[in-house]
Formats: sequence, structure tokens, C-alpha cells
Amino acid sequence: MKCYLTAALIVLAGQPVWGLCAEDKVAVVGDWGQATFTVDVADDPQERAQGLMFVEQMPTLAGMLFVYEEPQRVSFWMKNTLIPLDMVFVGPLGEVMSVHENAIPGDLTAIPSGDGILAVLEINGGLAARLGIAEGDVLQHPSFGADAILPCEQTSES
Repeated sequence: MKCYLTAALIVLAGQPVWGLCAEDKVAVVGDWGQATFTVDVADDPQERAQGLMFVEQMPTLAGMLFVYEEPQRVSFWMKNTLIPLDMVFVGPLGEVMSVHENAIPGDLTAIPSGDGILAVLEINGGLAARLGIAEGDVLQHPSFGADAILPCEQTSES
């Protein structure tokens, strides 16, 4: 059953990786295939501080992408967070540096990232393992710029 769910998510989420990017979409690509998440982007201190606090449920292929001005060490906690989350820590070129699975709702324990993190993708708890998202996978989003491992296609109007 789990294999069928994973396959269905990949097929349903599948869009060409080399297509045009959108601010509200993040493609995650790995040996297991690819999935596209609809995201809210938190790219300023106030948005990052609010995060997914008080969210009672989230669609399966939804999440939040936290984007920082420059690569750095970040730390998260689950204060006022009501649902378990997976945190995918991403370097400046879009490479997954680490994954913290199933962060516990309400837990105040710090979840550190390690150095050199430009973005963090938060998705529903347990989904990273179900899909196979792991260190070395790659994210595609405009935040990673033209030098990204999977850069966004530019239009002639850009």
C-alpha cells in the first residue's frame, strides 16, 4: 500500500523539472523520482517567525519554504505548531543537506540545521520518508538563482 501511495504522489505531483518555476511551487528531485509541492514562502523575519504555527492541517503536497538572505546556520522549534512536520534543510544551490523527520508538535527543543543553509522546506511529518527525500536530493525554486543545480528556466521577458 505504501509503495502505491508513493507512486501516486509522484505521478500526481509530477511536472517537468525543466519547466518554468513559480514562487508558490517547489520541485524536489531524487533517485526516487520527483514531487512538486505548493508552498507559501517565508522570506522575511516576521514570516519566518510565524511559520506554520497554529495550522491545524495541511494538504499532502503543500508546505512552507523558508528562504534566508544568505547561507547560514538556522534553528527551528515547534512552539505553537499543531501538526508534525518534516524539515528539509537546503544549501544555496538547492541541494538537500539534511532532513529532520517528524518534528513533534509543541516541542520547544531546538532543531539545528548545520552550516550553509539558504532555505528550509517544511512538509507534513512522515512524507519525506514516504517519498524517499534525503540528503543529496535537489530542490528547484526561483530562490536558488541561475547557478542552482536545477535552475529555473528563464523567459525572454525576464
